Amino acid sequence: MTLLIVGATGTLGRQVARRAIDEGYKVRCLVRSTKKAAFLKEWGAELVSGSFRYPDTLAEALEGVTQVIDASTSRPTDSLSIKQVDWDGKVALIQAAKAAGVERFIFFSILDADKYPEVPLMEIKRCTELFLAESGLNYTILRLAGFMQGLIGQYGIPILEGQPVWVTGESSPIAYMDTQDIAKFAIRALSVPETQNQAFPVVGTRAWSAEEIISLCERLSGKEARVTRMPINLLRAVRGLMRFFQWGWNIADRLAFTEVLASGKQLNASMDEVYTVFGLNREQTTTLESYLQEYFSRIMKKLKELDYEKNKTKKQKSKKTPFKQSSKANSQ
Repeated sequence: MTLLIVGATGTLGRQVARRAIDEGYKVRCLVRSTKKAAFLKEWGAELVSGSFRYPDTLAEALEGVTQVIDASTSRPTDSLSIKQVDWDGKVALIQAAKAAGVERFIFFSILDADKYPEVPLMEIKRCTELFLAESGLNYTILRLAGFMQGLIGQYGIPILEGQPVWVTGESSPIAYMDTQDIAKFAIRALSVPETQNQAFPVVGTRAWSAEEIISLCERLSGKEARVTRMPINLLRAVRGLMRFFQWGWNIADRLAFTEVLASGKQLNASMDEVYTVFGLNREQTTTLESYLQEYFSRIMKKLKELDYEKNKTKKQKSKKTPFKQSSKANSQ
């Protein structure tokens, strides 16, 4: 039995791959660059070159595969559009998996995707859910809210470096989750029959607004944030402008997602039934407080060590000044 993981070099995908390997699964990863994915091979995964752009490569990657976890998504730096990756690519993968006789297919969607038809990524996720459900594959859909890992670049680093922290509109409270915990649910879904042909929310222990996260980061870092608010209407205007240029379509589609983040509506759901079905312990789920506490503790410790080494170097240099050396020579 072979498990194919698509998007294994991403923030979530690498955690899914790590978890699957640790639990004894035979893991194969579909990657665009074997060089960038070398760490997966070192972990014990088999690498297969391929891309959604070339559907023929999917058949080869799926040869002998019984289970698929799709953790792929378009990235801001991609030359392909959201539609090309998150719709055309997913359709091709689902069809290839069906043709290959795959027994289980795990797909990551976004919570409340059906409530934002005007947001391209949300509408594409909703349509992909429907396509997968009608494909005939045995599937499990996990609806996510947000990754804790993304908060480091969004809030943690700017606050530590005294850079602006951008907040748009009325920030929506989001139930962020550690990707390592999301990976637990994904791998567990493969072996729990009750998860077949079902969709589940997989979110963190509570929803946090941007203001609450900033306040927590300030307390843990001992630094004050430079908060800059971006009017939502300004972003809408920029998005509209980008639509006039083909090269700006991908940017415009991504800016549309700010409608979700700045709507003021919570991105959260009850997990009571989910923990019961998956047989996982809620108490073992990482909280946002503990995640950021660990991050800032490591960073502050490192900064103190660097400061100590810097001061130590300064003291050593001060002992070897030209004045002291010449004084020593004159005394001889």
